[in-house]
Amino acid sequence: MCGIAGFVNDMPIDVKCPVLQRMTDMIAHRGPDSEGHYIDEHAALGHRRLSIIDLGGGQQPIYNEDGSKVITFNGEIYNYQTLREELIAAGHTFTTKSDTEVLLHGYEQWGVDLLQRVRGMFTFVIWDKNKQELFGARDHFGIKPFYYAKMNGTFMYASEIKSLLRHPDFVKELNAEALKPYMTFSSIRRSVRPSSKASTSCRKGTISRTGMARWTSTGITTRISAKASRSWASW
Repeated sequence: MCGIAGFVNDMPIDVKCPVLQRMTDMIAHRGPDSEGHYIDEHAALGHRRLSIIDLGGGQQPIYNEDGSKVITFNGEIYNYQTLREELIAAGHTFTTKSDTEVLLHGYEQWGVDLLQRVRGMFTFVIWDKNKQELFGARDHFGIKPFYYAKMNGTFMYASEIKSLLRHPDFVKELNAEALKPYMTFSSIRRSVRPSSKASTSCRKGTISRTGMARWTSTGITTRISAKASRSWASW
């Protein structure tokens, strides 16, 4: 088990640093072995690691060959070795033996179609510094958690909601419509609408539609992708 947390906004880097630290501190139990951060003018990506694969070389974040893309990842990719060989044959250079780096180069090679090739349980985000775009994905069966919110000009995400609470732009607001079904059934039916300020959990297999955020000169926008496997869960 590992954990990820981060956000996209235009706060100065020196302001982002302590915010990201507080967010990753909240999920330290998910990754006691190491911690890693990436921060620039528009994005902040944090990771807590429980070392499973490539114990010495799989520290995150991990970068592509020219440093233009960076990934943080929670999970395990079962067919990463096969995909790694395909990517090496396609000309990609690996610096680790981790499944994390396979996801990064796979996204470079296949884009969103990477999600049709991987087998495993995962949540990951990739920040493209050139496009100033954050791409995130959750596994098809929803094994690994991924919560996100868009509030006060900030797109934020985390493996656990309590990390979002540590961001100053996150506003806690009771969703009265959801309270009764949650107290009755310990779950919320899909017909209940989230409040305007509520955090959202990415549904299994739906992240290629709902899990993209793009930085623009006017702020954070949600980008919709039409690509999704028909075998995935219904929306």
